[in-house]
Amino acid sequence: MLIARFEGSCKPAYGLVEEDSIRVIEGCIFGTFTATEQVLPLASVRLLPPVVPSKVVAVGLNYLDHIREHHNPVPAEPVLFLKSPGSITGHNDPIVLPPTENLIEYEGELALVMGKVARRVPREAAFDYVLGCTCAGDITDRVLQKRDGQWARAKSFDTFAPLGPWIATGLDYADLALETRLNGELRQCSRTSNMLFDVRTLITVISTAMTLFPGDIIMTGTPAGVGALKGGDVLEITLEGVGTLRNPVVQS
Repeated sequence: MLIARFEGSCKPAYGLVEEDSIRVIEGCIFGTFTATEQVLPLASVRLLPPVVPSKVVAVGLNYLDHIREHHNPVPAEPVLFLKSPGSITGHNDPIVLPPTENLIEYEGELALVMGKVARRVPREAAFDYVLGCTCAGDITDRVLQKRDGQWARAKSFDTFAPLGPWIATGLDYADLALETRLNGELRQCSRTSNMLFDVRTLITVISTAMTLFPGDIIMTGTPAGVGALKGGDVLEITLEGVGTLRNPVVQS
């Protein structure tokens, strides 16, 4: 099932994606909802970020090939950081680069969308707390990341967390193909099964440290192949079973 948040001629709403159309739903995607008879052409609506989370929890250094390309030590436990919810932007919306000559890089990722309140979740029950997943970009100012010694500012500029195009439910989140293309050229190609710390482990570790709420996002790390962004680029992140998140890049 593909669940999209969209804006048409009315306030933001949710719907089920059915090929080239979207069927409006009533109710709460984190509880009970029903599909209505109202069907809109997908091309007639603007897709919004699929959720409005209370927080975005991200994981660094979670693919060995990415660790090696940056010459970092292999962590003994998940490296966690927070991105501002204000950095989220949606499918087809621009990634706006700040007015700086700093190196700004992309990272394509699997993002989990939490479906229930999660606190100290045991590993075997981890997927029970996930509504679904979506494509995500973790955009980073590498100069600020190095200068600050922590990652919040470097990764939390407005539009530095593109999400979308929608939420896919019922997938095997532990083994999905993940690809990133820049201007149509394949730059990243891996599977989520290559994570150093798998999805179940991440949910357990994060929920032990902080309560996760419905709609919260876990960004699970990126494989090798990260690279620089510049104005005029087009970034596309594709996740098996979900689709492709597309964002043009503009220089402010």
